[in-house]
Amino acid sequence: MKLPLEGLTVLEFSQYLAGPYAGLRLADLGARVIKVERPKWGDACRQLATKNMWADGDSVLFHTINRNKESFAANLKDPEDLARVKKLVAQADVLTHNFRPGIMDRIGLDYDTVKAINPGIVYAEVSGYGKVGPWRDKPGQDLLAQSFSGLVWHSGEGDQPPVPFGVAVADMMCGTHLAQGILAALVRKKRSGIGAKVEVSLLESILDMQFEGLTAHLNLDNQTPKRSLSNNAHPYLGAPYGVYQTADGFIAIAMGCMKKLADALEYPALAAFEDQDRCFAERDEIKQLLADYLIQQPTSYWQDRLTKVDFWASEVLNYQQLTSSEAYKALDMELSATRKPGVAITTTRCPIRLNGQALKSEKGAPALGSGNAVIEKEFGL
Repeated sequence: MKLPLEGLTVLEFSQYLAGPYAGLRLADLGARVIKVERPKWGDACRQLATKNMWADGDSVLFHTINRNKESFAANLKDPEDLARVKKLVAQADVLTHNFRPGIMDRIGLDYDTVKAINPGIVYAEVSGYGKVGPWRDKPGQDLLAQSFSGLVWHSGEGDQPPVPFGVAVADMMCGTHLAQGILAALVRKKRSGIGAKVEVSLLESILDMQFEGLTAHLNLDNQTPKRSLSNNAHPYLGAPYGVYQTADGFIAIAMGCMKKLADALEYPALAAFEDQDRCFAERDEIKQLLADYLIQQPTSYWQDRLTKVDFWASEVLNYQQLTSSEAYKALDMELSATRKPGVAITTTRCPIRLNGQALKSEKGAPALGSGNAVIEKEFGL
């Protein structure tokens, strides 16, 4: 299958997660993504291991987010290397970076300089907190961005301290927005020949993710998130919305008519809270009633009852249960990304399907500088 971005060249000066995540998605869609990395060390993510997992000298995290790319090692402080990189820039369609504000200016690869070399280029940059304001020079790191943004007051229970998401949600959302902006700019370039500068930040992405809460705050007398005292899943939704322990596990129950829930569970005490305003105002009391009741029977017992009346609920799975389920297997979400014989990482594929076909590239993450010879010859560097 011919992929939609085939023929496009992306130069990725980005490190860690947000920028490389955008590059991964563009590569999955057919773009040629060349990581421009410093000699000896490369992308700092090569040494950022999760759970001490390594493969062929690089972290498994690096392998996962940089599969299907090439690596070009260049010292941007060396005039000869910089001149070669600028020749590469002249022939690229997209450039991405996530250096702190001012770094690319000092190197000589700021937008105005790059635009003069390649007027039609799409120049895309990630920052932590934007290029203006008192936070512009703060470290752009996922946990810090979550903490600045107020997101950490959405998870956990009402009497707990702030709870961060257990995944790099700011990085992933920012990388997604970066890819969206790049694709939009490429569409305009196709129509008009005009390039663009695309800017995203961790903070703006994580604020956008909280549009529900911030809208409530801005329109309801500065209302702040108020988590349930127990079984919290969304601070702006009333009971029964939450996760509850059962006799043998957990069950998640979404929104729905309280009378319908009471009938399905054969628990008349819930019917008294049919009014939606009471479901929010008295959610702590309702959730405690539910918690005390649901723990008496196994998850399957409650799931069967709720499924029969089409009340939205789900068993809570761990990774082992998820990956062994028929539903997971039917999605065919896994691929094996191979760098060289004996160095392969099992990871997740691109979540996009085109014409019913899943996008799977099994080309592993590149070794540092492994593409130099081919790239220098092909681009005349």
